[in-house]
Amino acid sequence: MSGTFILTVILAYFIVLLVISRLTSRGAKNEAFFTGNRNSKWYLVSFGMIGASLSGVTFISIPGLVGSSGFSYMQIVIGYMLGYAIISFVLLPLYYKLNLTSIYSYLGGRFGPTTHRVGAGFFLISRILGASVRLFLVADILDYFVLSNYGIPFEVSVLVTLLLIYVYTYRGGIKTIVWTDTLQTLFMLLALIVSVVLITQSIGGVAEVSTGLKSLGMTDWFVTDDPKSNNYILKGILGGLFITVGMTGLDQDMMQKNLTCRNEKDAKKNMMWFSIILFFVNFVFLVLGGLLAMYAEANVEIFSEISGMEADKQTDRLFPMIALNGGLGNLIGITFLLGLIAAAYSSADSALTSLTTSTSVDIFSVDQWEDKTKAERVRKYIHIGMTAILFVVILLANAFKEQDVINTLFILAGYTYGPLLGLFFFGIISKRVVDDHYTWIVCLIVPVLIYIFKSYEQEWFDGYKSGHEILGVNGLLCYLGLWIMSSKPAVQEIEPLDNTLS
Repeated sequence: MSGTFILTVILAYFIVLLVISRLTSRGAKNEAFFTGNRNSKWYLVSFGMIGASLSGVTFISIPGLVGSSGFSYMQIVIGYMLGYAIISFVLLPLYYKLNLTSIYSYLGGRFGPTTHRVGAGFFLISRILGASVRLFLVADILDYFVLSNYGIPFEVSVLVTLLLIYVYTYRGGIKTIVWTDTLQTLFMLLALIVSVVLITQSIGGVAEVSTGLKSLGMTDWFVTDDPKSNNYILKGILGGLFITVGMTGLDQDMMQKNLTCRNEKDAKKNMMWFSIILFFVNFVFLVLGGLLAMYAEANVEIFSEISGMEADKQTDRLFPMIALNGGLGNLIGITFLLGLIAAAYSSADSALTSLTTSTSVDIFSVDQWEDKTKAERVRKYIHIGMTAILFVVILLANAFKEQDVINTLFILAGYTYGPLLGLFFFGIISKRVVDDHYTWIVCLIVPVLIYIFKSYEQEWFDGYKSGHEILGVNGLLCYLGLWIMSSKPAVQEIEPLDNTLS
């Protein structure tokens, strides 16, 4: 597939997004940017969240995992389901009861303004890192397969991409994203289905594919033989649960979409249907990974182009190599490109919007300003600033890339989302009082302890390797640290009843 054709497909895709932005952002003010005027259809939000949740990381990295770890990733997906249930029945009712624009406003009401900003700060760090890693993956793939052939520098392609995302989000914000994410999820799922069908046909049909997938572990999800391994069943399920609660339930990016629904009931329906669909979509991605491994084995000349790379690069570039240069025709190449871009940009555009929202509301409190014109102007400046920050971090990711992207993302989340878990659930579960001025100390110390533990865990615990459950350990330690610093609430005297009531 020629580079010119690929660039034409990308340009056409962005034109469609700009048209949608134009239609959905007419007359949009800060309220529409932040909350979508709380008038979104729950089924649109649910469908669009699939693309935002999966992102380019899932689209590229998860299929590549099958060759090394089979279908054991489904352990994490089961944990996801449990996490979405907690979000639906614990967190969403809280957010709707308090009528929040930014979910970190809860921390301000429960603890005080310092903790409010600490929580928002950890989100900003988490989302900047996560969004940058996701976009970096897509930019790296496009640079490797297309843009480098035209002499276009990596930095230029990243800058143009971010500017295009800025253009179609700067006015409508979350109101626009509910619609663009719906379209992008459609493209992503179309790419997934087309890829599975075409590769299945090329390998020899359903019967032969079923046999090959079973040998790769399609029906064997659970790792039960070595509790010390990082993908042991309990670690996988707990890791999925904590990842979901932290990276979705306590993440302004994902919750901002939920809070555009008309009411709590619609938001719950959105979350539960979304979790069910996401379960099957993740499984199909793993099936695609098995098909890619089988196809590469049958066409050794394709895989030889990437066999000299590091193992993580082999897995991340297996799918694009087969889709673009595997001899399966233009249809799979077009759908792959659309799916890849859709998966990446559906997470990047909402990340940019949520970063702007959190900074505007949590740091500068523009939602409380009486001068609405000034508040809107400041929000637009913040939007530009966040675009610039993402650009810088993506360049840093390119300079220091060392391991596969999906594990990098989860490792980072294990440090940055842990304090949010501790803060929120201490506030929800415990009635004890913590001095607002000192919560940040616990939130900084615990990630350092987690880093030390991970550095020496195999030496200290006879080869033990922690998995994604470390996020929950981080949250638990933050909870315990807050409890140690806390005191019982003062007992209030009971006022005597008015005589007229007796």
